[in-house]
Amino acid sequence: MKKTLSLALALTLALSLTACGGGESSSAPAGGSSQPDASASTPADASASSAGNEAEAVDDVAAVTEKGTLVVGITNFEPMDYQDADGTWIGFDADMAKLFAEYLGVTAEFVEINWDYKVMELEAGNIDAVWNGMTLNDEVRAAMATSVPYCLNAQVLVVPADKAADFEGLTSLEGLNVAVESGSVGEDAAIALGGSTVPVPKQADTLLEVSAGTSDAAVIDLLMAGAMIGEGTSYENLTYVLNLNELQGQDSEEYGVGFRPDSNLVDEFNAFWAEKVADGTVLEVATTYGLQESVILE
Repeated sequence: MKKTLSLALALTLALSLTACGGGESSSAPAGGSSQPDASASTPADASASSAGNEAEAVDDVAAVTEKGTLVVGITNFEPMDYQDADGTWIGFDADMAKLFAEYLGVTAEFVEINWDYKVMELEAGNIDAVWNGMTLNDEVRAAMATSVPYCLNAQVLVVPADKAADFEGLTSLEGLNVAVESGSVGEDAAIALGGSTVPVPKQADTLLEVSAGTSDAAVIDLLMAGAMIGEGTSYENLTYVLNLNELQGQDSEEYGVGFRPDSNLVDEFNAFWAEKVADGTVLEVATTYGLQESVILE
């Protein structure tokens, strides 16, 4: 079901390898789950690393350790988070989340959330982290404490392969019914380019829309497109024709992990990530899912 993204990413992400994200225009992509409230946690002395406000860190590390689980909010998003034949969550993000939980001395628990409500899920204490190919933008950074960026991405337009020629040279999406994940960066991009959006709960659902002919096109993450459409996938009849970041003159997007504001899990994650980059684990896991060209190793 997966195929290597090396060529696609080399061509489409070459526009920018700089460290400044720019994609997900909604501060809320998908959300929904359960776990203890962070109000029971104890403030620590360290300050949060991302929200921009000087404040005492929330000791989520202690809370996670006490309950023995790291609850991770996700959506079904191949190749980042998806289920194998046995129903086990796998993917680049899922595998790395399991390793991070192990680093903390706990186990990972995955909860499918509605992307629109991810911030509320964090604030309610239902999840400890949003880890699902989340684009870092100003809104996300204002609502959460965010990790170092770990992966590059772009938004692409998916269309029926036999109609791809009809979309060549497009400079806008006016006149098109475009399936998008509700609350996603792809939805924002489609609206900005004049498309009539058809919001659906998950990115994967947008492909069903196009394949069934109920939408003209879909906007999804490039990394998902590389894994889920084209030869060797369940959607061999679909292809992507436009990089919407390039069309809008934007840099590539960057993925990051989100935690509660002022959570000390951010510093723990950043230390964990640096360690796993240094020992080659990140590249090894990325290669498993064909993401070796997009993962950030600096």
